[in-house]
Amino acid sequence: MVFDGAMGTQIQAADLHDRDFVLDPDGDYPPAVREAARRLNGNLLDGCNEILCFTRPDAIRTIHEHYLEAGSDMVQANTFGASGIVLAEYEIAELDYEIGLAAGRIAREAADRHCSDDKPRFVVGAMGPGTKLVSLGQTTWDELEGTYRRCFRGLLEAGVDALMLETLQDLLMVKAALRGARLAMDDAGRDVPVFVQVTMEQTGTMLVGSELGAALNTIEAFPWVQVIGINCATGPVEMATHVRFLGDHSTRPISIQPNAGLPIMEGGRAVYKLSPEEMVVHQTRFVEDHGVAIVGGCCGTTPAHIRALADALGGRPHGNAAHWQRVREVYPGFDFSMGSPERESGLRLQGCSSLYQFVPYKQDSSFLIVGEKTNANGSKAFRDMLGAENWDGLVELARELEGEGSHMLDVCTAYVGRDEVRDMTTLLGHYNRQVTVPIMIDSTEAPVIEAALRKIGGKPLINSINFEDGETRTRRVLGLCRDYGAGVVALTIDESGMAKTTEHKVAVADRLLAATREFGLADHDVFIDCLTFTLGSGDEEFRRSAIATIEAIRETRARHPRVNFTLGVSNVSFGLKPAARQVLNSAFLHYCLEAGLTSAIVHFSKIRPENRIEPEIWQIASDLVFDRRRYKLVGSAA
Repeated sequence: MVFDGAMGTQIQAADLHDRDFVLDPDGDYPPAVREAARRLNGNLLDGCNEILCFTRPDAIRTIHEHYLEAGSDMVQANTFGASGIVLAEYEIAELDYEIGLAAGRIAREAADRHCSDDKPRFVVGAMGPGTKLVSLGQTTWDELEGTYRRCFRGLLEAGVDALMLETLQDLLMVKAALRGARLAMDDAGRDVPVFVQVTMEQTGTMLVGSELGAALNTIEAFPWVQVIGINCATGPVEMATHVRFLGDHSTRPISIQPNAGLPIMEGGRAVYKLSPEEMVVHQTRFVEDHGVAIVGGCCGTTPAHIRALADALGGRPHGNAAHWQRVREVYPGFDFSMGSPERESGLRLQGCSSLYQFVPYKQDSSFLIVGEKTNANGSKAFRDMLGAENWDGLVELARELEGEGSHMLDVCTAYVGRDEVRDMTTLLGHYNRQVTVPIMIDSTEAPVIEAALRKIGGKPLINSINFEDGETRTRRVLGLCRDYGAGVVALTIDESGMAKTTEHKVAVADRLLAATREFGLADHDVFIDCLTFTLGSGDEEFRRSAIATIEAIRETRARHPRVNFTLGVSNVSFGLKPAARQVLNSAFLHYCLEAGLTSAIVHFSKIRPENRIEPEIWQIASDLVFDRRRYKLVGSAA
């Protein structure tokens, strides 16, 4: 399919005057717009292209029609800067809904005029990133979610066929706006496709430093996103590496809208030199070699560019034999038809992400290491700094864990006498910007979890769910995982308590997975914790508890091969002296990994491989893990 091209540069090229950017106090506008016009009293809103939906709807309609006449299948409503954050710069923040409604109607009218049975035309309500970055504290989640919800609701009521977030620069903003889109669809009683297009700078990352893997992993966690792509910032040449990455890994159709090359300043204006013919050469390669499904243009592209793309590529199948063969070599044995379970599990980046980077669940030469020292329940140093509100010290502690090799941090701020929501959101505000590894949100309180999810730019894990108090809390947390794009740690606990036998652990794991699947979480985004009990007490009840844990991992893994597993390993040695704890933790972890464990919450610098522990000491720890009892009778020669 073929998108349209630039709106902003077409507006600049149109025969418009200052008076076109003034709301007439006596104009025939909707009540909210009329009230704004009277308040502004003739002020010039120079640069506010969205106001043209009221002052010059004919000019906006003409631009849409030029693209439709050129062969565009889809046109984007004139709502790029329609968020209240941008509109506030013109003192009309309250018009986000009204602009969405008006712009949607103009585009709908133009599309319907050019629609035919053999060539349907579609309208996409597209909003840009605004002018403030939430990850830098320039705005808030609530402000973003609210304004995107209102504008998208106006667009939906106008009859658009899809919603789009484009030119995105900040993953936390992406998540807030996606939440706004979901709520707008709920408000309007309409489900439509949602497109997301990020912008990759010449540095190779998004503006705040996010790599494309982190963006793709985060966005694909939202089930209502149906198209993922890239637009703006560069021309197609600079996009090529990123387009290939999406072609190899995206489970959703791909949309690419480059600029008409990099801009060149001439006479104080940005000029785009890439010709329509050159655009076709690049986009043809994207379609054929990387499976791109939707092509179009961004800054500097004109109806001539779109006509060339429509003539060359409109209606063509995306991808070719070479593209799909390369993907099959990366993921052998999978069905790559769109929407198939094999494509979902085969292509998807299976892992978590921070604002900056993607971290796969499966590590090539290790397991997924979750640092345990950023937890108020397990680290006195963390607890003391939290009590003193030493946020810089807590950031340094997190960086130490990164330096030691942790792939993720388990963050818990539950501290008696303190406000857990405030502490969690304050700390994660620092970690989101200053820590590069993903976060595991560790809390038993749903309000804390939801507040935390609104501070993390990537895709986190939630630790944890269980059935100790029935299913009510678990279902609420799973709803949050679905709505905010997160994986989950699930503990084998039910109404009867912590599962101790292999059979009980496996049965609870089956029940947990039934719940996570009901809420649409992929199996690989679920980490089953088969629980660890201490072997340090000598209590007869727990002498075989390590065996039960190891065998439960092995059996659940056999039943559900795509599920992940984690453990709080150090619990196995609770009560022992530090030197003994290191050895027992290391041995127990070793045998759990052999059984299928994929992740562990550990102090990694305290874990030693078998070849760095004396064989006799390792044997003692192994005997304790597997309850091998060796007796020697006093006075005998045995």
